[in-house]
Amino acid sequence: MEQSKREPIWTKSFISISLTQFTVFLAFYALLTTLPIYVIQDLNGTEAQGGLTVTAMLAAAILIRPFSGKLIDVIGKRKTLFVSIMVFTMTTFLYIGIKDFIPLLWLRLFHGLSFGLFTTVSGAIAADVVPESRRGEGIGYFAMAMNLAVVVGPFIGLSVLQFAPFQVLFILLSVFMISGALSAFLVKVPQATEAVRKTGTFKLSLHDLIETKAVPIALISSLAALSYSSILSFLSVYANTIGLSSAASYFFLVFAMAMLLSRPYLGRAYDIKGPKFVIIPCLFIFAFGLVFISFTSTAWMLLVSAAIIGLGYGTLLPGFQTMAVQSAPIARSGHSTATFFMFYDTGIAAGSFIWGLVVAKAGFQQLYLISAVVVLVLIGLFYTYQAKRQPKYAAKDHPV
Repeated sequence: MEQSKREPIWTKSFISISLTQFTVFLAFYALLTTLPIYVIQDLNGTEAQGGLTVTAMLAAAILIRPFSGKLIDVIGKRKTLFVSIMVFTMTTFLYIGIKDFIPLLWLRLFHGLSFGLFTTVSGAIAADVVPESRRGEGIGYFAMAMNLAVVVGPFIGLSVLQFAPFQVLFILLSVFMISGALSAFLVKVPQATEAVRKTGTFKLSLHDLIETKAVPIALISSLAALSYSSILSFLSVYANTIGLSSAASYFFLVFAMAMLLSRPYLGRAYDIKGPKFVIIPCLFIFAFGLVFISFTSTAWMLLVSAAIIGLGYGTLLPGFQTMAVQSAPIARSGHSTATFFMFYDTGIAAGSFIWGLVVAKAGFQQLYLISAVVVLVLIGLFYTYQAKRQPKYAAKDHPV
């Protein structure tokens, strides 16, 4: 098949939903990094209160996810996208006037609801607008929007605070969100992928709350998220304890670069040879990276571990998400995405607590070694899951 006959990924709708995703996660990670500082310095709060601003938003996002699929069924994906992005944008503006901790906490809860709803529908729409034959590659590119925001969001947040007060940062993020909202209005959802709206009384069943076919792979993804949370929550603290705090600022930059460089090849390999060909090697690489970081003592070792972990873990999130979407009919993509992220977010949130206990009892080296063991166990679980599935992918000629 000629290259020119391949179905395109980079359509106007795909670019628009990716840009919107990028702005939302940019604001999310910028606030995630800076709000604890804002609570402590400007609101005279404690470190625990600063951490609560992070937990509150994630908790609200997890709570709304089971109901997101039902809401998408009722009003449609495009309207859900508009509602969630407008609420998220307006909520971002409200940070400008917050002067006390309790109103900030309520705002974070409200922000988390719109965040959970948006990230559910955006992932479902991205899966819809990508050609089915290139879904692994396309969702991988879509995930890069979040991967870039992991680096750009904290960089912008911390850089602005070196020269300006928090209100300037809040205004800047609000302007970013306006551009993201405008981009959302350019997204066209394929009519065939919209679920049939239900009429009559509004009832909720298990089928309305979760996609049961996506639960096994979502559960597997939660264990990967559990291990990854050891990096997300404790990397900066670990680097500081071993005297590498300056090198830690480059960790996620190297991490993101490794993901970006590997994404085109691994996304295509997923579509051509199937998930097992990509996921299992990446799990081994992820586990090796966690072991490597546990023995890190120099800056170059820390950055090499960032590249290894970025190469390994960076493919897992889009790979598992693609499998979750493919596990059910495309009209249920909203439910599949909601189920996937509900388990994934729970893994991140639970990991932050569990690994904190491990660090207190055993230290950082044991923390990352145990995280690696979890990933190795995950390889066995994933292999078993794949063995029980009906073979869906076969090696065949495919445009490269």
